[in-house]
Amino acid sequence: MPPLGLAFHLTQRGNAQHTRYGWLRLTPAYSVHTVTDLLNRYALADDVVLDPFCGSGTAAVACAERGLACISTDINLFLVWLAQAKTRIYSPAEVDQFRQIAAEIIQHVETIPRDVIWLPEIHQREKWWDAEVLQLLGALWYQIQQLRQQISESIHDLLKIAFCRVVILHSHASFSHQSMSFKPARQPGLFARTLDDLGLTWQASVNDIARSLQTPIIVPPAIYLHDARQLSALIPRNAISLVITSPPYPNRMSYIRELRPYMYWLGYLNNGRDAGELDWQAIGGTWGIATSYIGRWPIPDDHGVVYPHFAELIQQISQHSDLLARYVAKYFVDMRQHIAELYHVTRPHARVFYIVGNSTFYDVLVPTEQILASMLQAAGFSQIDITPLRKRTSKKELYEYIVSAQKA
Repeated sequence: MPPLGLAFHLTQRGNAQHTRYGWLRLTPAYSVHTVTDLLNRYALADDVVLDPFCGSGTAAVACAERGLACISTDINLFLVWLAQAKTRIYSPAEVDQFRQIAAEIIQHVETIPRDVIWLPEIHQREKWWDAEVLQLLGALWYQIQQLRQQISESIHDLLKIAFCRVVILHSHASFSHQSMSFKPARQPGLFARTLDDLGLTWQASVNDIARSLQTPIIVPPAIYLHDARQLSALIPRNAISLVITSPPYPNRMSYIRELRPYMYWLGYLNNGRDAGELDWQAIGGTWGIATSYIGRWPIPDDHGVVYPHFAELIQQISQHSDLLARYVAKYFVDMRQHIAELYHVTRPHARVFYIVGNSTFYDVLVPTEQILASMLQAAGFSQIDITPLRKRTSKKELYEYIVSAQKA
């Protein structure tokens, strides 16, 4: 393999300056550059594109901006809401009203009584936010919620997006690693006021979002709350002509971990048990109670994963950790079920593209791209190809690939 660079423009970092793509910084996002390159090379005007792992909606937005019909699904209701908000058509009047209301409510943050402020029950709340920041966020959220019956859903959603940006920018969360960690509390300047600082972030977020809406949405996509392992229950047979997606990687990175602050504030989660139950439903989920469920999950004898070294791979991992061996096995059993469903909903000659990354567990390399390619072939797809995309920022042997195939 020729040396590959880190290619940050092919990650979620490449979305920061691209209109709606960079509204929120989320690890589930993959770069719009990758999606648009595939669309430029393979999409036809009458294509119906599918992204069965919607995430932050990168593929859905890219299709919507160029007028391609797109269907996208995700098992996480917050991500479905975010993608729907990103791909909505907003009128100039709505954008103006969004700016006006946002400017008004930040002026009243200090006047909100403490006894009406609600705060989310996220674990170790004080680890996420300083006490003063937390109260200001609560006051801001109180006003946004009070407006719910007075303004359109579109404007209310834009206010919630801006709020989410402030929530994370004024938290102690750090994204210097591929996953989220916490950084030391920031010390304010000698004459700085936390409210002034938060107000500047709020206004900058509102301005960024408003400017991004200048990019028109030509054809809004259809985005559904749905399980990628049950596609044929939602999508008619032979309906899809192009698939561009990036499923979770088998690397124990729990996406819900960094989604939690948004999901708690917006009411999608109420407690840690909820987060674990949701992650158990997701492919590759390990958060909270999901780990306990994985430990009790029996690897089926008829798992259907046709990769010739699969049993040996699971055995090697199990010598170090039975739990991780079950986790890897379940990931690929779930992906096999998804690919079988994908075959039913794709039409003849449909092209499919998966952006995936390999993994290591105790120095045992899990060649995700090869296993996925073997499952695509077993499902009936042909012209299987594996193209290295970029080197990842963690271990030297970890790469991302595009695995492509075509239905005969």
